[in-house]
Amino acid sequence: MTDDLGTGGNTPYFTSLRSSRDGILEDVAAAIIFFATYLVLALGRMPGLRIDRTGAAIIGASLMVGTNVLTLDEAYRAIHLDTIVLLFGMMIVVANLRLSGFFGVVSEWAVEHAHHRLTMLAAVAFVSALLSAFFVNDTVCLVLAPLVAEVTSSLRRNPVPYLLAVAMASNIGSVATLTGNPQNMLIGSYSGISYTTFARALAPVAAVGVVVCVAVLALLYRAEFRGAAKVDVARRAVRVNRALLFKSLAVSFGMVVFFFAGWPIAKVAIVAGALLLITRRVKPEKIYAQVDWSLLVLFGGLFIVVAGMEKSSLQDDLAWLAERAHLDNGAVLSAVAALLSNIVSNVPAVLVFKPLVAHLADPMLGWLRLAMASTLAGNLTILGSVANLIVVERARHIARIGFWEYARAGVPVSVITVLIGVWMLR
Repeated sequence: MTDDLGTGGNTPYFTSLRSSRDGILEDVAAAIIFFATYLVLALGRMPGLRIDRTGAAIIGASLMVGTNVLTLDEAYRAIHLDTIVLLFGMMIVVANLRLSGFFGVVSEWAVEHAHHRLTMLAAVAFVSALLSAFFVNDTVCLVLAPLVAEVTSSLRRNPVPYLLAVAMASNIGSVATLTGNPQNMLIGSYSGISYTTFARALAPVAAVGVVVCVAVLALLYRAEFRGAAKVDVARRAVRVNRALLFKSLAVSFGMVVFFFAGWPIAKVAIVAGALLLITRRVKPEKIYAQVDWSLLVLFGGLFIVVAGMEKSSLQDDLAWLAERAHLDNGAVLSAVAALLSNIVSNVPAVLVFKPLVAHLADPMLGWLRLAMASTLAGNLTILGSVANLIVVERARHIARIGFWEYARAGVPVSVITVLIGVWMLR
């Protein structure tokens, strides 16, 4: 008698059954790995273990391959090299500018020419925002925070509002362009939005946001800014490598020109970085020491983790989720992005939104709203942005800024600027 189902379990029926079972197991594995990785990103470290955010991304990516959710080739293809190359190139450019003394010269000049306390607050905020718009905001805070702390301490002023201006304005200014922060670089690579289009949409949001930041800080710390007493800041020596400064400025200016001219920003950034490595004056080790290698690895790992989630059956529910969550509504998308950015940080939050934005009625507008909200939400709490932590740590010997001290200014600044962003991108 012939078995209608065949023998040996090699018929299409059994193959289909086994394939279905394996598919379910892979979906379960993808979901567990994805959520476990993002849990560590939210907590900062794995409780009881020495696993940080970068380690979590590496482990999550490896498990996506190890559990057969992704093949090695699929994992390799998931890494968005344009983003990695852009970020790496910008790190080299910023490292040269920093070593040349550029950031110190600009910030020192601005502080010296601010002869009143409120003017000095505004100068600190606008310099921080302007520099952060074109160069990664974390580096701007590394240079500005100790200078501002030292100047305000020597003048016997309250350093807190000025330091908060550095942190908050750097976050706000970085929303203006695709090279202002890592999440914008990521969005630029995924969305294909040109540098000029992005800046045209979000630079006005950044400009208004800086004004809001200065106004809120002046109101909350009005005792510091009451009166019109003149402030005289003594000239401070800034160590400058003139040859490196000239070369770095020339290359940076050319880089920005090519950005606005519509050239591929990853290509322009890496060529600019390569040109600056051609030198007889600076040891390459000094440049490499400025590169945030762990951030590059974090990006690579998260690309693979998110790709594993996209490959699973969860992908089939994304269109439904985007529609039911009303993410086409700017206020809803911005609120969700702001909340998620403060839970898991803005880069992982943007990666979560990547498969969702494709299902929106206007994906480009969705990307712009995501860039705006994920960046401005960084001002909500002291943990919302790496820039905030840098300022607090770098100025700790002068002023201690606690969670609530930051939040009393950060919450209104963040909420108001996000609402303004929603309105301007309507």
